[in-house]
Amino acid sequence: MTEHRSGFACFVGRPNTGKSTLTNALVGSKVAITSDRPQTTRHTIRGIVSRPDAQLVIVDTPGFHRPRTLLGERLNDLVRGTLAEVDVLGICIPADEKIGPGDRYIAGELAKAKKKHTPAVAVVTKTDTASKQQIAEQLLAVATMGADIGIEFAEIVPVSAVKGDQVELLADLLTAQLPPGPPLYPDGELTDSPEERMVAELIREAALEGVRDELPHSLAVVVEEMVPREGRSEDNPLLDVRADVYVERDSQKGIVIGKGGARLREVGSTARRHIEALLGTPVFLDLHVRVAKDWQRDPKQLRKLGF
Repeated sequence: MTEHRSGFACFVGRPNTGKSTLTNALVGSKVAITSDRPQTTRHTIRGIVSRPDAQLVIVDTPGFHRPRTLLGERLNDLVRGTLAEVDVLGICIPADEKIGPGDRYIAGELAKAKKKHTPAVAVVTKTDTASKQQIAEQLLAVATMGADIGIEFAEIVPVSAVKGDQVELLADLLTAQLPPGPPLYPDGELTDSPEERMVAELIREAALEGVRDELPHSLAVVVEEMVPREGRSEDNPLLDVRADVYVERDSQKGIVIGKGGARLREVGSTARRHIEALLGTPVFLDLHVRVAKDWQRDPKQLRKLGF
């Protein structure tokens, strides 16, 4: 029998390089929200992959970016702190985009973390959006970038999380880099994120769909209450969820609510379906939109919103 392995692997990359989609594909369930909006992820999300021979805990991080706000600075600090604590480092670079300064910057951060002899794997993501020639060129470009910066990648692997191409192979390659050890979480557990945070993230994901470009960074969600409805029998439960959606300006509040409240009802309906699927119980969702002026730049507001 092979020795059981366990440990943490961290995915880093520019915003919108497919880290969260890849995390969900590896776990086999939705544990991280996804959107085509940059900087969707704002917390480290841990997804747990349990196998007979290993337990791989994937840490999905916010996208590394040039910060324009205090929130941006804190998200970058969160990524740097995570790099120092994991057993395997993974950099995600899309197959359909040329390597740019952002990728090289992140690879440099990876090189600093790798001084502790942490193995690094390069993941060329979104191969379903690129031709075979583009993928081959990108694999070569990634290897060249690593050599230029002084990183010898343990593996360079192309994957498509959307189609499932080579996702199992990536799990094998990451697992092979883990140290021997017992499982870190009970079998069957998919994430250690608190339910309230996951519910808040599902609401934010629904609110991100179709909004104007200036809005995504300004949206934050806090679950104020999540309690079973009193007087309901065990075979007819109902969970009351009350949450606040925060924006930075009054003009943004109107965009989120929509004409006659239509947009907010749509957000609530979409979010409720996902929350019910996550928790396995019917949900009554009560959403309110509030203004927290320039919260991304205000330390006090950031603390209140969980950053």
